Amino acid sequence: MSDSSLSWPQRLWRNFTGFISPDIGTRFTRRFNGTNQHNEFIIIGLGRFGTSLAMTLNAYGHNVLAIDTDPKRVQQVSQVLPHVIQLDATDIDALREVGAEAFDTAIVCIGTDLESNLLATVSLRKLGVRRVITKARTVTQQDILLKVGADEVILPEHEAGVRLARKLAAVDFVDFMELTEDTGVVEIIAPEQLTGYSLRETQIRQRYGLTIVAIRRGNNVIISPGADEVIQENDVLVVLGRTIDCERLR
Repeated sequence: MSDSSLSWPQRLWRNFTGFISPDIGTRFTRRFNGTNQHNEFIIIGLGRFGTSLAMTLNAYGHNVLAIDTDPKRVQQVSQVLPHVIQLDATDIDALREVGAEAFDTAIVCIGTDLESNLLATVSLRKLGVRRVITKARTVTQQDILLKVGADEVILPEHEAGVRLARKLAAVDFVDFMELTEDTGVVEIIAPEQLTGYSLRETQIRQRYGLTIVAIRRGNNVIISPGADEVIQENDVLVVLGRTIDCERLR
């Protein structure tokens, strides 16, 4: 079988056969051979963000290959993740050796070294990875990374700051997730003037252009509530729409 026909776990296993024991190899092959309904992610950069991301994806049952250049960090993370290797992700040949092009998604979590971030992003794009997501620290870095081929660039610190600011500025906002600059999903305590009325009677969609996608009532969550659902006191409405319209509703 040629290397090009192997999936990334099989290719990684072939490269490591000289370094690991046969029983480990058997377990590795058994896990990854055959059909796999889960996505495969390659995470580059194992700082706090990258490690948390890799651990969460792994906990959800996805196949994750975590990469970092720091041997100490690789050793630490290997205690909580099954597939961690030391590798220079700016080296396209090294990425090719582990079959990076076979991954569904690559996430570059190198936040402190823009040059390495750029080189890793470009290398992954050249290899044909289907989706490349990168982490940036500033809007300027975001613009640069998008221009060199990243499909999506996230600014975790910025997004966390926006969410906190929204919550502090609007005390009735329980939580906020920004989708675009002017739209998002907002959890808002049901305004007093709406309690006791059904969703149809409140005419929230007609009056505010908002959609109630769920209602959190105590420990229960009502998904896609019907038009006859009556809003009760202390309900938390999960609202989809423009942020300014959510402010109007509040």
